[in-house]
Amino acid sequence: MASQEEECKGNLKAQLAKLFEVSLKVTVPNEADVDPLIAACTGKFGDYQCNNAMGLWSKIKGKGTQFRGPPAVGEAIKNNLPTSEMIDSCSVAGPGFVNVVLSKNWMAKSIQKMLVEGIDTWAPQPPVKTAVVDFSSPNIAKEMHVGHLRSTIIGDTLARMLEFSKVKVLRRNHVGDWGTQFGMLIEFLFEKFPNFEDATETAIGDLQAFYKASKQRFDSDPAFKERGQQAVVRLQGGEEKYRRAWAQICEISRTEFHKVYQRLGVHLEEKGESFYNPYIPGVIEGLTKQGLVEESQGARVIFIEGINIPLIVVKSDGGFNYASTDLAALWYRLNEEKAEWIIYVTDVGQQQHFDMVFKAAKRAGWLPQGDNYPKASHVGFGLVLGEDGKRFRTRNTEVVRLVDLLDEAKNRSKAALIERGKGEEWTEEEIESTADAVGYGAVKYADLKSNRLTNYTFNFDQMLNDKGNTAVYLLYAHARICSIIRRSGKDVEELKNKGTLVLEHKDERDLGLHLLQFAEVVEEACTNLLPNVVCDYLYNLSEIFSKFYSNAECKVIGSDKETSRLLLCEATAVVMRKCFNLLGITPIYKI
Repeated sequence: MASQEEECKGNLKAQLAKLFEVSLKVTVPNEADVDPLIAACTGKFGDYQCNNAMGLWSKIKGKGTQFRGPPAVGEAIKNNLPTSEMIDSCSVAGPGFVNVVLSKNWMAKSIQKMLVEGIDTWAPQPPVKTAVVDFSSPNIAKEMHVGHLRSTIIGDTLARMLEFSKVKVLRRNHVGDWGTQFGMLIEFLFEKFPNFEDATETAIGDLQAFYKASKQRFDSDPAFKERGQQAVVRLQGGEEKYRRAWAQICEISRTEFHKVYQRLGVHLEEKGESFYNPYIPGVIEGLTKQGLVEESQGARVIFIEGINIPLIVVKSDGGFNYASTDLAALWYRLNEEKAEWIIYVTDVGQQQHFDMVFKAAKRAGWLPQGDNYPKASHVGFGLVLGEDGKRFRTRNTEVVRLVDLLDEAKNRSKAALIERGKGEEWTEEEIESTADAVGYGAVKYADLKSNRLTNYTFNFDQMLNDKGNTAVYLLYAHARICSIIRRSGKDVEELKNKGTLVLEHKDERDLGLHLLQFAEVVEEACTNLLPNVVCDYLYNLSEIFSKFYSNAECKVIGSDKETSRLLLCEATAVVMRKCFNLLGITPIYKI
C-alpha cells in the first residue's frame, strides 16, 4: 500500500479512500465501481469515517447476501481493511459507520516530512494540465470600481490555487477595448488634441471625466454623434490614424489599471475583446455550417433549449456583440490554447449569459455534455454594499475609485501602527511594507472570507479590526508564532532535520490533525471554486493553535518537549504562509 499512499500524499481523505477501496472490493466483490465515502468525523468516535455501509446494504439485501444489516456490512468493511501505519484503530458505530482513529506517530512523521520536503508536496493533483482564468476585465476609458475589485481578488486566488496544484494557468484580462464607444472617444480626442499622439495621461486628466464629457457631447450634438459613428467604422476598417488613437486611449487606461494591480500584487496577461475580433467571422461561419445559427427578426441567433430568449451572435445591423466575442474567445481557448478548464469570474448578473454561451458550445460539440473536461465554469459573485445596505458608492453616488479605496486601507493601517508606537521602533521601510501587507490584505480577506455568491458590506473598521475573523488578526497570529521561534534562539532548519516531532497531548494532536487536513481543504476549494473554504480553514487553524499555545501543559520554550513543539509551531507558520499565499496576502513576521 505504500506506493498508493505516496500517490496522494498530503491528502488524508484520499489516502484513506485508497485503503477503503481495497476493503470494499473484498467486502462486496460483485458490486462494481463502489466509491469509498470518506468524511471527517464530527463526533468523538474518530478522526474520519467511512459511510458506505447503509448504501451498500440497500443494494445487496435482496441478493442472498450473508450480511444481516448495515452494522454487519460496516464490521466487514472494517475487518477487510489492509494494514496501514496510518491507522491506529477502527470501530463501527450506529448503522455501520466505520470510524478511524489516525496513528499519532504517522501524523507526526507526515508533518515532519512536509517540513523537510516543503509544503508543495501537499498540493492537490487536479486532472487538468492547462486552465484559463478570465478575471478583472475592466472597460477601457472607465475607472475600475468595486465590482472589478471582487473579480480581481477572487480570480487571482483561484489562479493561485490552481498554480499551487501544478496547473499551467493562463491569467486572462478580457478588457473591454472594442466597440461603439471608441468612435465617440476617438472623435473627442481628435477635437481636444489635434496632435493626439502628444496627449498624455496628465493632459487627458481623469479618464472617467474624459469619458463622461465625450458621452455628453455624443448625446447632445448630432453632428458629433455622426462623426463618432463614422469613426467606429474607420477604426474597425483598420484606418491607421484611428488605430493609433485607439491604441493611445487603451495605453492611458492600462496605466491606470496597473496602479490597482500593482497595489494588489496581481499579475494578468491582457487579451481584450479586440484580440478575438478577427476570429469571430470564422467561428460564426462554422456554427452556421453546423446548422446552429438561425435568422430571427433580422438578427442571427442560436436557440438554447430551456431558455426563452435566443443567444444573438450577429445583431440586425450586422454588428457583433458580447456573445460573438465570448464564443470566439471560448473557441480560441479550447483550440489554440488547449485549455481543459476555462473559468470566468464575473458578477452573478452574467450567469445566464455564460450559461447560454456554454450550452451553445456543447451543442457545437466544443465541450462534452455533463461535467467532464474540457469544461467551462462561471464563477459568479455578489455585490459590494455600503453600510446603508445599498450598492457601495461615494457620497455623491459616484462609483468608488479602487486606487483611492486601497490607499485609504493602507493609510489607516499605517496610522494604527504609528499609534502603537512602531514609528519609534521600526524603520520607515518596515512601516510601509507592513502597512501594505495589512491594509491590502484586510481588503482581500474581507472579500474572500464570505461565500462569493453572497453580497458583502464594505466596512474599513471591521476589516482592520485586530480581533475576530480578519486578515489583521491572522497576520498578527502568524507574526506571534514567528516571534516564539525567534525567542527560542534555536535554528529551526536544523531542528527539522535533527529533531523529532511528537503529538502526545490532545491539543498537540488536534493541531496536528488540522494541519494534515490542509491538502484536502485546498482541493475542495479548487474543485468548487470557493476561496472562502481556505479562509475558514486558516481562521480555525489560528484558533486551534491559540488553544494549544495558551495551555500551560503545552509550554513551548524551556519545556522538555521544546524541540517537538517548536517544530509544531513552524509547521503551523508554514501552512499559514501557504494559505496567505493562496489568498494573495503578504505575511508579516513581527508586530
